[in-house]
Amino acid sequence: MAQNFAHGNYSHTQKKARTGKGGRTSADRNRRTLSQNFLVDRHAVDLMVKAAAPAGLVLEPGTGEGVLTLALAQAGAQVVGYEIDPRLAGLLAARTRDDPRIEVVRGDFTRARAPREPFAVVGNIPYSITSKIVDWCLRAPSLTSATLLTQREYARKRTGDYGRWSLVTVESWPWFGWRLGDTVGREAFRPVPAVDSAILRIERRPEPLVDDPRSYRQLVELGFGGVGGSVRASLRTRYDGVDAALDAAGVPRDAVVGYVHPDQWVTLWGRLCR
Repeated sequence: MAQNFAHGNYSHTQKKARTGKGGRTSADRNRRTLSQNFLVDRHAVDLMVKAAAPAGLVLEPGTGEGVLTLALAQAGAQVVGYEIDPRLAGLLAARTRDDPRIEVVRGDFTRARAPREPFAVVGNIPYSITSKIVDWCLRAPSLTSATLLTQREYARKRTGDYGRWSLVTVESWPWFGWRLGDTVGREAFRPVPAVDSAILRIERRPEPLVDDPRSYRQLVELGFGGVGGSVRASLRTRYDGVDAALDAAGVPRDAVVGYVHPDQWVTLWGRLCR
């Protein structure tokens, strides 16, 4: 049987749909109220497994029907899968009850306690709570990597693919690298969502790029605070030697915060905070 971990507004899928009755089965209603869009394309599953290179303990947010769960186990991972839909959790638990590589937990992944041992996260996750899942991953001390199938726009924003960088990426950069992977078209899901997805890879660095998390985050948050309209104007409200630091980092003096590369923030920190 599936373990009952927790209840919450969670599904492994993407679109929030209207609820209703009108002859729908309980599965139909769950698919709508829990925003379920199942990954059905085998090639997309293979792309996820290749990107994740699973080994050891893997947590999967939202197992759904278990297509990715089984693929991860077959690739050599010890999978703990979370699914809030009791019907799906029960079906997958029954299907895998004799497979020691898979444990199914009925509940909200974002409420789970992170393992103390090294682990990875791999999953096809819902657009609506992508940020919540990413935040959970970034806070987990023993996380080695997260390989997430997200809305393509989200993955592009977080990896600088639009030429701009977000606060989440810059603030976590000394500890995690962010990489945009393959695009997975909307036709790979049932029901078909409105937009395409992409594989987002977040990987913990062997060694942090800074040795004082607090001062680094204070620097970045001030820069993103928008005081004065430029990074230079913002940083000069608190730090001395800003112009020399900008020159060392290769940042133009009129640069807007989103166009400063995360590596340049590390250089700025080294010049202004050490």
